[in-house]
Amino acid sequence: MSAEAADPGAPLRRRSRPRIDLRRLGRVALRGPVSRDRLPDAISHVAEAHRAHHPDADLTILRRAYVLAESSHRGQMRKSGEPYITHPLAVTLILAELGAETTTLTASLLHDTVEDTEVTLDQVKEQFGDEVCYLVDGVTKLEKVDYGAAAEPETFRKMLVATGNDVRVMSIKLADRLHNMRTLGVMRPEKQARIAKVTRDVLIPLAERLGVQALKTELEDLVFAILHPEEYEETRALIAAATGPDDPLETIADNVTHTLRDAGISAEVLIRPRHFVSVHRVRRKRGELRGTDFGRLLVLVGEDADCYAVLGELHTCFTPVISEFKDFIAAPKFNLYQSLHTAVVGPEGAVAEVLIRTHRMHKVAEAGVVALGNPYAQDPAAPQTEPSDERADPTRPGWLSRLLDWQESATDPDTFWTTLRDDLAQDREITVFRTDGGTLGLPAGASCVDAAYAQYGDLAHTAIGARVNGRLATLSTVLSDGDTVQPLLAQDTVSGPSPDWLDHARTPAARIAITGWFSDHPDEAKPDPETADATGPGTRGEPAAATEREAPARSRSGPRPTGVVVDDPNAQVRLAGCCTPVPPDELTGFVVRGGAVTVHRRECPAVAAMQEIGRAPVVARWADGEGRESDAGCRVTLVAESFGRPRLLADLTEAIATADAAIVSATVEPPSEQRVRHTYTLRLPDAAGLPGLMRAMRDVAGVYDVSRAQHPAPAG
Repeated sequence: MSAEAADPGAPLRRRSRPRIDLRRLGRVALRGPVSRDRLPDAISHVAEAHRAHHPDADLTILRRAYVLAESSHRGQMRKSGEPYITHPLAVTLILAELGAETTTLTASLLHDTVEDTEVTLDQVKEQFGDEVCYLVDGVTKLEKVDYGAAAEPETFRKMLVATGNDVRVMSIKLADRLHNMRTLGVMRPEKQARIAKVTRDVLIPLAERLGVQALKTELEDLVFAILHPEEYEETRALIAAATGPDDPLETIADNVTHTLRDAGISAEVLIRPRHFVSVHRVRRKRGELRGTDFGRLLVLVGEDADCYAVLGELHTCFTPVISEFKDFIAAPKFNLYQSLHTAVVGPEGAVAEVLIRTHRMHKVAEAGVVALGNPYAQDPAAPQTEPSDERADPTRPGWLSRLLDWQESATDPDTFWTTLRDDLAQDREITVFRTDGGTLGLPAGASCVDAAYAQYGDLAHTAIGARVNGRLATLSTVLSDGDTVQPLLAQDTVSGPSPDWLDHARTPAARIAITGWFSDHPDEAKPDPETADATGPGTRGEPAAATEREAPARSRSGPRPTGVVVDDPNAQVRLAGCCTPVPPDELTGFVVRGGAVTVHRRECPAVAAMQEIGRAPVVARWADGEGRESDAGCRVTLVAESFGRPRLLADLTEAIATADAAIVSATVEPPSEQRVRHTYTLRLPDAAGLPGLMRAMRDVAGVYDVSRAQHPAPAG
């Protein structure tokens, strides 16, 4: 299987390892007189490729699978005019060359029998067992008669769910699509374009994530030729023109070979031509192509330690381009890929990119999960365990688990199809650590919102902030690879998310959950500015980095008792988050969406702002002259200004706790000229305790002022 140019006529560079040519399969010999103990001639090449990877493989089951496939497809022809059996044979050969084990090859031979012939799944199960039956069922398309326009997205959903239990399902699908793309020229141009776009948006990203670079690169080139024929031909001409005797990579490869030989390092140095799409990308990035841009050096060694020995020799004997160094051995990519990447300057200033890996790493880089064989095979040396209905798949990566989780919520086929493409467009993954020692796999650019939903599911609706690497952080904080994140949830389980969270959510699971909550609570989707229950500019949890003690008062079941009386006894009353009035503050209220009355302190800037836009004030006063909330207490926002010093935050929160106040949320602004501004939204048992609390906070060393919050008026 060539992981390079998809063009069969493209010349290979000298010193390159002979590439696998899968195009040799043309019109195969159909079933003829065959003795019972030998394979039909039509699959002898499949057997040869399979035995190269698995010398002890039992080929009897392959013979039986071929006989069933050939007899059931007999009389069917492909649009190219070839007998249909050539297709499952070609797909099986692709997988055999990649090193797939016997069960996968058996299912590959049979993958279209249930879909296109009279063979049933029960027959497959009876003759070949449960695993082969599962793989065949996984790649069998759903009928358009039953699903209509939703047949394609629902077929992919079915395949992905099956892949979650056995990644070999997707291996067969990728090989199937590769052979179909190779023979796509017999289709109408519009159908070619449609199939190529689905391949580009869904199957190529899946091949990348499963690490099957040999399939991915050829699929990319085939899609490139169909969707961008002019650029493809330009790239093809550039590659052809660059092929000649004066190849700068040849000179550098010779120098590298001699350098490693002199150092006593046993290594194989190859020139690895770039495939068409790779050359096109380099050209777009750099403009003019250099002679060394059409390929890279590949150094293959025996052991992991040899990789670093090669790197040391190259960086010692050549001038390295440090910005090009990447270590994917110590930190493998999420798709199993391992290699050292570097670049060195050769004679006359030519820069060559170099890949350094072991032979085992190279096999996995080419074939990905296919190279791992059967993930469920019992190790004879391992202790025998009781069979379980739940089979743990060691090849199931984090991105696949996330995809399977969110697809359950995307019940609508269009939503699933659109979200799947968006999710697969995320081309890099990070790993963050949970405080309990577990890990979360998230796409690059994910925020604390994504981490909260990944860890807690729908419980994350009550998130009020997070701790990132031990520090309080907003939910919008973007996470980096290796961060430790602890989402903080409110005890108030009826709180809901903020609409702003959608701006920070990168994972489909988070977006679907947030959107679903607002679909169930349409009144919460577009809150008025004056009703925003915030601790500062923004909405709940943004920008507040809150503690676990209590969520803000936003609630699905309506506002809590406020101890405030307005003229309309049936109106719902809530205290404004911008100024958090407490007794004996003088009050003014305003009617907002839904008929509720939001009550502000009379000196709050929001009062003047709403009067300017014509809002009529509502008379409001504290009940019984006291206005105390006997059950929930009173809520207030305080601003503490201080000089920066170690343990300041700890001392302030201790003073607050000593005053029997609960922290609803807290924001610490970045220090400016050694001064720090803290904003706390607190709940006190009684408003009478507010003066004592403010004194206690002022007594903390370094604090020079504590005042009631006065947020800017919201925009009208």
